[in-house]
Amino acid sequence: MGELRFDGRVAVVTGGGRGLGRAYALMFAERGAKVVVNDPGGALDGEGGDGGPANDVVREIVDAGGEAVASTDSVATPEGGQAIIGAALERFGGIDILVHNAGIVRRSALKDMSYEDFETVLDVHLRGAFHVVRPAFPQMCTAGHGRIVLTSSIGGLYGNHDVANYAVAKAGVVGLSNVAAMEGAAHGVTSNVIVPAAVTRMAAGIDTSAYPPMGPELVAPVVGYLAHESCSATGEMFVALAGRVATAVVTESPGVYRPSWEIEDVADHLAAIRDMSEPVRFPVVPDGHNDHIRYSFAMAASAHA
Repeated sequence: MGELRFDGRVAVVTGGGRGLGRAYALMFAERGAKVVVNDPGGALDGEGGDGGPANDVVREIVDAGGEAVASTDSVATPEGGQAIIGAALERFGGIDILVHNAGIVRRSALKDMSYEDFETVLDVHLRGAFHVVRPAFPQMCTAGHGRIVLTSSIGGLYGNHDVANYAVAKAGVVGLSNVAAMEGAAHGVTSNVIVPAAVTRMAAGIDTSAYPPMGPELVAPVVGYLAHESCSATGEMFVALAGRVATAVVTESPGVYRPSWEIEDVADHLAAIRDMSEPVRFPVVPDGHNDHIRYSFAMAASAHA
């Protein structure tokens, strides 16, 4: 396969000033894209601001002969999201690729977590995803082309200690991506989730001394593929961790049908209910939601046939 390039494409990367986002922005630019590098430059907990990180990445891109513009607006507000996408439209005349990577961390045990810390993390990760997807999505649909990559986490898929806010936000991102994939299918717009792990400043406080190599360069190519016009995947989740690339899916057991249930029936049939020897999967696109319903209806219908 020849080199997959992004010549003529416009990419927006939120949280593009450091870590994974920086690696994405540099990758897109190196392969020909015009890039909006968005990063308000706040601390790990979201406090403060500094235009340096975004402008430094832009300078690096421009010095290498690429095209880029810095955006220091915050994804945490609708106005910020509109301004970020507006920068792409005003400077480069469109948007083809949106990678929502911005994130903050506020750790606390669930029993101690403040409402402020819960809401602030959701503002950046989950509401922030909506704040940039909402203005970008109709532009992509009208153009008949678009690639959306939203960032989840193994914490969103499996949970983790002391990050209920982060886990909730990252799980919610999956639902948003799935809807964008379903509604974008008729317009040439795909949406996928990246579940990355890399040793960046977000790993602060974690002992990584025994970790294998986990640099952003092991994640960026997966995002690059999902953002490329040749990628037909949509409504999927891709994992990239320590050199391992995989997909994650929602699966169900075939289940048990009964015309009526009592509490005791659930207990008596629990093994069969849980039996995953023949797992069932309903791909998001073209119609996973209704395929799920039809499967259950068909089981009920066959029992009455």
